[in-house]
Amino acid sequence: MSRDLRPGATLGPYPERLDPPPGRLDAGAARLRNALRGRGKRRLAPFRAQVARALAEGKVLEKRSDVELGSLARELQGRLRKEGLTEALVARAFALVREVSGRTLGMRHYESQMLGGAVMMSGRLAEMETGEGKTLTATLPAATAGLAGIPVHVITVNDYLAARDAKLMAPVYEALGLRVGTVTEEVVDPDARRRSYAADVTYATNKQLAFDYLRDRLVRGNARGRLPLQLERLHARQSRIDRLMLRGLCFAIVDEADSVMIDEARTPLILSRTVECEQEERLYRQAIELAEGLERGSDYRVRVHERLVEISEAGRNRLALAVETAGDELEAVWSGERRRVELVSQALSALHLFQRDHDYIVRDGKVQIVDPHTGRIMADRSWERGLHQLVETKEGVEVTGRRETLARISYQQFFRRYLRLSGMTGTAEEVAGELASVYDLDVVRIPTHRPRQRKVARDVVYAKESEKWPAVLARVREVHAEGRPVLVGTCSVASSERMSALLEEAGLPHQLLNARQDQHEAEIVARAGEPGRITVATNMAGRGTDIGLGEGVAEQGGLHVVATERAEAGRIDRQLRGRCGRQGDPGSCEAILSLDDELPSQFYRPVVRQLLRNLRAPGRALPRILGEMLMYFAQRAVERRHVRMRRELRQLDERLGEALAFAGPTE
Repeated sequence: MSRDLRPGATLGPYPERLDPPPGRLDAGAARLRNALRGRGKRRLAPFRAQVARALAEGKVLEKRSDVELGSLARELQGRLRKEGLTEALVARAFALVREVSGRTLGMRHYESQMLGGAVMMSGRLAEMETGEGKTLTATLPAATAGLAGIPVHVITVNDYLAARDAKLMAPVYEALGLRVGTVTEEVVDPDARRRSYAADVTYATNKQLAFDYLRDRLVRGNARGRLPLQLERLHARQSRIDRLMLRGLCFAIVDEADSVMIDEARTPLILSRTVECEQEERLYRQAIELAEGLERGSDYRVRVHERLVEISEAGRNRLALAVETAGDELEAVWSGERRRVELVSQALSALHLFQRDHDYIVRDGKVQIVDPHTGRIMADRSWERGLHQLVETKEGVEVTGRRETLARISYQQFFRRYLRLSGMTGTAEEVAGELASVYDLDVVRIPTHRPRQRKVARDVVYAKESEKWPAVLARVREVHAEGRPVLVGTCSVASSERMSALLEEAGLPHQLLNARQDQHEAEIVARAGEPGRITVATNMAGRGTDIGLGEGVAEQGGLHVVATERAEAGRIDRQLRGRCGRQGDPGSCEAILSLDDELPSQFYRPVVRQLLRNLRAPGRALPRILGEMLMYFAQRAVERRHVRMRRELRQLDERLGEALAFAGPTE
């Protein structure tokens, strides 16, 4: 791994990059740098040479027996650990992994997948079209590094995909003499997690890895040198209790990299513990009551698109008067203006910014956060600064204890600590500049194995939401009558259930997939490509899901995807479209939207939307060009805001690092 052993890296007892370089905040400069480096065929040339060498090696391996392949794997393992990741040995390893995969899984890597593997082996990000087999592609660099004795983390966005991919690819690794581990939320026992991290290749989610790293930081304290870590390992051997989870941060392969490293990078990861306080539940009830006593507009303003509540001077005065009037009925904490305003602001946020069946669901008497990027439940997550408890108070469920922060890190900090970082995704081009500026990660686009046959229709935008849903229903009915499967994509649990109710009322049998049905995800996705099947899904069906076509479906035109809302980023929309027309199969997609959808309603004022409604007769869509432009500008505005939020978080990290440098690492 000589390419990554630059100043600031260590291969001691806990390998990681000690002092990751600060992010280059100018994404524009990074884009220019990428343009000067060149893209396309010229950048692929060296990787094509590596693949050609591996394919030539593979022709020799085809004639070897399984026993001989096992002997070759052991021999290659010894050479890799002695000589390192030379081009010749990497090519031989790729050829061996490809041959073993063909024999164990019945799938030999295509040339495009070999290119993707070579790109990731070099510490870059491979942009591969959806459906091109990224899960299989990852076995090439993962197994090669594993044979070289380098701990590998294959990181993905959710537990379902981590467990699925590890199980599917395990025969390849095991045939090479490598051990595979899986770390998901269900793996609670610390010893079981350590055993999984001790494997040659570990499949895990970004959240599980980052939080286990923070737990290791608590064990290690501020000492990050070789001697304290060696003492910790010595203590573990003598006491037979190993308190460290990971073996360090050596080589990461990040699946759906743009989702993990961009979309989820707006919020820091905070490791906390519950602090019980009997008086706090009463305090939260009082905060909700005081917030409900204020008048929107005059006392406070809700800036929905910025997820912010501002209390005016009049609101502050009204709060002071309410506290003074209540006297001893309120807790003493309300006497301080700063604490009072902060608590009521959080209560107003809980009331107006965080909506049930959109930002969270209530299940089994608990408030559970819904991941806006994946549509899945984040059972182990809670909002900070009392917000979670205020939402629980609003919903009338049992209030959990306040969380006390123990450690904190951002994804920008975490991923830059890996000695070698690579990734893969189907949608990275739009954020290539940010990936380069923050993570020093170049994006290389990989050509598809077969020509794409997906047909993309023009957007249809209605003035009102009440006009959109009948149009979606009519379109689903039309495609269903042709015998083709239909996937209807929504952005929230509430929208998915509204569509489901419409289909139920129309007598159209269908399957619903959202955060409430997450335990049935595999079964629903497996059948979504059957003839005439209708599936309504949130973003859960947008990433990492491969919908296979049933018998005769390809001849009918393949899967048809209907998007009913624009997501916060165009990349997420591309992921939904990518559920159809995969691996050269036919497919089609379209978007049926309205100006009342969440995205345009945040961006365009009500008076503007009313003026636009007057352009068309009721029930008729806006002119296509106008509708597409309106949606484009709204989405671009949200994307720019998210870029700004991520930049501010990076700047905060760097300021904290400078201010607290004397005290050791900030996390």
